[in-house]
Amino acid sequence: MLRTRLDTGSEQYRDNVARMSELWGTVAQELASVPTIGGQRYVDRHRRRGKLLVRERIEVLVDPHTPFLELSPLAAWGTDDPVGAGIVTGIGVVEGTEVAITGSDITYRGGSVNPTTLAKAARFYEIARANRLPVISLNESAGADLPRQADIFVPGGAQFKELTQLSAAGIPSITIGFGPATAGGAYIPGMSDHVVMVKDRATAYLGGPPLVKMAIDEDADEESLGGALMHSRTSGLSDHLAVDELDALRIGRALVRDLRWQKQGPGPSGSGAAPLHDTDELIGCASADVRVPFDVREVLARVLDGSEFDEFKPLYGDKLVCGWGAIHGFPVGVLANNGILFSEEAQKGSQFIQLCNRSDTPLVFVQNITGFMVGTAAEQGGIIKNGAKLINAVSNSTVPHLVLMVGASYGAGNYGMSGRAYDPRFIFTWPNHRIAVMGPKQLSGVMEIVARNAAAGKGVPVDEEQLGAQSAFLEAAIEEQSTALFATGRVWDDGIIHPNDTRTVLGLALSATHSAPVRGASTYGVWRH
Repeated sequence: MLRTRLDTGSEQYRDNVARMSELWGTVAQELASVPTIGGQRYVDRHRRRGKLLVRERIEVLVDPHTPFLELSPLAAWGTDDPVGAGIVTGIGVVEGTEVAITGSDITYRGGSVNPTTLAKAARFYEIARANRLPVISLNESAGADLPRQADIFVPGGAQFKELTQLSAAGIPSITIGFGPATAGGAYIPGMSDHVVMVKDRATAYLGGPPLVKMAIDEDADEESLGGALMHSRTSGLSDHLAVDELDALRIGRALVRDLRWQKQGPGPSGSGAAPLHDTDELIGCASADVRVPFDVREVLARVLDGSEFDEFKPLYGDKLVCGWGAIHGFPVGVLANNGILFSEEAQKGSQFIQLCNRSDTPLVFVQNITGFMVGTAAEQGGIIKNGAKLINAVSNSTVPHLVLMVGASYGAGNYGMSGRAYDPRFIFTWPNHRIAVMGPKQLSGVMEIVARNAAAGKGVPVDEEQLGAQSAFLEAAIEEQSTALFATGRVWDDGIIHPNDTRTVLGLALSATHSAPVRGASTYGVWRH
């Protein structure tokens, strides 16, 4: 049993709660704005037409009183694209089956596609494929945001490839058409296994009436060209004609039921007992300032079932906490940072990953890492070859990886702890999260040393005032670019979560991973001893 040394009455705990709550308040404010990002005027117009908003469609689609795990809700934050990227993606339960759901937000520019839409959609399909989740597309889009076609056209074809590859892999896809599916967007129903279209509302055509007029001088009305009734009776694109939106969602639920989908993972095997320590204390467990260390076991004690943790090599490489536990009954192996990675930590982590792969045990990486140790002693002690062992083990591990970022994620430490480039099944962050090549002070300091050495090499004096201004500007820029909001806006993770929701979110994610087989690797790349 993990015991707690957390003093909830201490000034440090109260300060962490206050600062983390402030950070979450900013995130929550951004989240609240997303459903009406297109503007209330367009929301009202949508309602006047008798249409549901995209999240309302999802609420009708999923089973009553079941959670919907929304992914990348703040994608595009800090960019020129709308926050949320104009689509909703996530995982929900339909007719008792976990499915991946995506839907267009028609209130923003007619649900048109922008560059961040493509990035968010790519991550969505990656998650669906890796976790073997049936896909439901709630489709209503004007197609590409034409003024930005140069950033959209070439990569935009990938989502059609994804649909066909999902089908080839035996992962079914269902498209429910509520409105237009224009130009390339028409291939979404075309490449789906099942298609439902709403009568007098849904359309699908490669070229709309204006383009047809310009291209072949034909006057065509929308229904004859690509209406739901035509596609249901004549072209065969539509498999089911719905009388209205609720009927379409009813048909979608029936289609999922008829899939008779079976999970291929072993599922939970434990009791799923609640932790001994209050999960509402998670918001004060981690330091809001990532430069201040804290014991990651306090987080584990409030996430793992029964606060039970069988620690591996507790006396060796103690800056990397490794061990076995469970979350909502799902067995997991945990690698959690309690400081910088030395050679011992890297070797310990490599062995632990191999052991978990041997027993087909999913891995949860809890990141609060400033990187691998540097310096003469570290280099002579083999930090590169030992760090390479850890990255080798992470790269070749085949059990599901879930990543939780509760603090810093700097340098190669991000790689060694299964960062975004290493294909984790899911990756969630807390609002205090920071991610960059290195900390802002360290990065600006390195660049200052480089500038001084360059000036010395040229035999010219250093302009101290200018150098100071450049260092301050660079530090401020890196500080801004390393925040949790900046990272989630660029789809480097699957969303910022409230710390107190961590156990629930990880449980939902683990359940989704068990839709696919859970099998460990038996081979790894060559590494030096």
